[in-house]
Amino acid sequence: MSEWVALAIAMAAACVMVIAVVVLRQRRVGEDEDPSETPDVIEYMTMMIGVIYAIVLGLAIAGVWEARNTAQDNAFNEAQALHEMSARAQVYPPAVRDRVRADIDAYVSYVVNTEWTHMREHESLSPRGTELLEQVRRDITNRVPQGELESQTYQSMVDLVAAADESRNIRGQNMGPTMPGLVWFGLIVGAVVTVGMMFTLQIRRSARELLLAGAFSALIAFLLFLIWDFDDPFGRGLGVTTQPFLDLFSPLDPPC
Repeated sequence: MSEWVALAIAMAAACVMVIAVVVLRQRRVGEDEDPSETPDVIEYMTMMIGVIYAIVLGLAIAGVWEARNTAQDNAFNEAQALHEMSARAQVYPPAVRDRVRADIDAYVSYVVNTEWTHMREHESLSPRGTELLEQVRRDITNRVPQGELESQTYQSMVDLVAAADESRNIRGQNMGPTMPGLVWFGLIVGAVVTVGMMFTLQIRRSARELLLAGAFSALIAFLLFLIWDFDDPFGRGLGVTTQPFLDLFSPLDPPC
């Protein structure tokens, strides 16, 4: 099932549940009940609970969004380091240059076409990807610099390999959900309490009140979905993409 279909079902279910509770509750309320008799302290508590929960939701969304952007920037840094290596390989003789570029392209192609899927399914880096990057490292470090130009380029190439390897390791550490289960418990309980507090205000079955109650509950469901989706930078629909690699290494051949 698509994540967006699941979101639509969750939002619709939240609306239906709230409206059904309102309708059922209204049928049990006596005709002499006056909604204006709601104590002021309940209105104040409802307002404060809503404000506090809004702050918590905002902090949660900001946290997972920042984690996703950091992971996306790290993927760009990895792709940029590999692209720079491929460009600086121009100083090598044709045979060495072509071998270095072919090994870089093989690694990038594997990351884009295979490893990204492996990461989503297993929440770990692929051993094959590690081998391909290690081959690039050997291409550079095992060659004795020939001439002044290669000597000047050697250290920068080694630094670029190290930068790509570091970005790859960080990518491996960023896989999987980032928010603790206790935080999710607080978000879900807060949502239940926030929506439930509407019923303390003795809302009626008017179209306007039902519409607002349904829209509010759907909004809460949507925001929780966003947090859930961003919580895993590489494993869900709105997560980190391979676009930096595709932009810098296009076209890519399928992996061998």
